[in-house]
Amino acid sequence: MDGDRFDLAVVGAGLNGSLLALAAAQAGLDTALIDRQALGALTNAGFDGRTTAIAYTSQRLFAALGVWAELEAKAEPILDIRISDAGHDGKPSPLFLHFDHREAVAAGETAAPMGWIVENRFLRAALLRRLADCRQVELVAPDEVLETRRDDHRAELALKSGRRIGARLVASAEGRFGAMREEAGIGARAWSYEQIAIVLVACHERPHHGVAQEKFLPGGPFAILPMRDGEAGEHRSSIVWTERADLAPRLLALDAPRFQAEFARRFGDHLGRVAPVGPRWWYPLGLVHADRYVETRLVLVGDAAHGIHPIAGQGYNLGVRDIAALVEVLIDGKRLGLDIGASDTLERYAQWRRADNLAMVAATDLLNRLFSNDIKPIRLARDLGLAAVNRVPPLRRFFVRHAMGLVGDLPKLIRGERP
Repeated sequence: MDGDRFDLAVVGAGLNGSLLALAAAQAGLDTALIDRQALGALTNAGFDGRTTAIAYTSQRLFAALGVWAELEAKAEPILDIRISDAGHDGKPSPLFLHFDHREAVAAGETAAPMGWIVENRFLRAALLRRLADCRQVELVAPDEVLETRRDDHRAELALKSGRRIGARLVASAEGRFGAMREEAGIGARAWSYEQIAIVLVACHERPHHGVAQEKFLPGGPFAILPMRDGEAGEHRSSIVWTERADLAPRLLALDAPRFQAEFARRFGDHLGRVAPVGPRWWYPLGLVHADRYVETRLVLVGDAAHGIHPIAGQGYNLGVRDIAALVEVLIDGKRLGLDIGASDTLERYAQWRRADNLAMVAATDLLNRLFSNDIKPIRLARDLGLAAVNRVPPLRRFFVRHAMGLVGDLPKLIRGERP
């Protein structure tokens, strides 16, 4: 690296920003990763309480970057997914949709999990350890961008510490409401679902056998995601419990016995006795989609470009595909001697990713609106729809391959190759 001049400056060291910095640096781009928090704080067990669903193709990217070897022992495979409707009593409908990971296998292939569930703290720690060992990335944290200047030739970031960083390109990985998108004049379509996601860990009597379940309750989806057994051998699942925004605060305020009763009613008895353990976290749910992904010397990735409902568990995987596409575009440009921050280079990335992202934005929005209600005719229609898809193997196979990330124009890193 030449002083404070970099090929790429990544703002935001969350899961998307850290992954982008690592992928870009390993591909040969001098990279700065900037975050307002001390990076060690991001690995604390209580930082956000969430887990992440890593799709099959996202796992191939992690393996290509050398991260998966550390994560594999901490990741629980998703072998099956069972989707059902349920009423206020939490009891699932007898009509359901079941996906088996073996359905995605083509002739001559070996069956692989549809994905893996990993605790965010382990994912962050693995990424940060790899970043610390990468000579072509500099970790600039804690520090904060106060001012950004961008023109046709370069970008310059003025930091709170007084340091100035120059770069050919700035990538915003700040999340849904980062300042850089707004400062660049990039508008976004955004709305609230008037829902809150309650996130916690549950211990249950019987093993989950790698089956993820999603029950659609009147207030929203209730996801039961398989986790690795705990240190004492207890069977665990990660819960993403979507509830109406007016009801969720009252649920969260309940004492332990009453909260347990409400939780157990929704969870059901398919895994025997169940109880929430540890703290409860909550997050408001909404949709954000940027009007465009690029501006002069600026590119948006992950939630900065598109934040979706967690109903399909694909939000992070969309960001992973953004990162793989962006790094490939930048490296192709560098090899040809082109300016990696030029508008035509960035437009190739935007065009590559926009259709895939728009399709997932529309699909998750429609699914949430269709399933988060208790209107009887609609309930009957969606139950019949789930049962109909369940009876058509080619349809099931298409949806399984889509969930695994095997559909569409895949970047090299997503295929497990170096760009």
